[in-house]
Amino acid sequence: MELDHKNKQIPSFSDFLGGKLLFKNYYDLILLSKTGLSKASAESVISFTGMTKKNFVEDILNISIKTYQRKQDDEKLGKITSSLVIEIAKALQHSYKVFNDKEKVQRWLSKPNKALHGESPLSLFSTPTGISMVQDILTRIEEGAHS
Repeated sequence: MELDHKNKQIPSFSDFLGGKLLFKNYYDLILLSKTGLSKASAESVISFTGMTKKNFVEDILNISIKTYQRKQDDEKLGKITSSLVIEIAKALQHSYKVFNDKEKVQRWLSKPNKALHGESPLSLFSTPTGISMVQDILTRIEEGAHS
């Protein structure tokens, strides 16, 4: 789903994961992590970040691009990788809610941030703790604190 710049429609959580998954509650995300996300879902998340596939896969998911490319679109990722992609999708949804514009989101994600010790939000997506820090900064921005 492309962000509608006229209506500023924020993509749904399902849109970030490719639009084909339905969730009733957060426990469904735990089950999805355990069974594994498809490569296609990861590809969808990558498309929202503004990163190249190679950089995202190698720097964030810690998988060699060759190993990743050998996977079929419907092939499942491992539990830890799936969980990380889900948490990234949650952070992306939060960033779209805060900035309401794809270009602004991608610019903010890639720009060094003083509140993140000079790191870009994207560079922190490789760990759950980093994703949590990004989420905290987004909440501060929502609440009007300069971050």
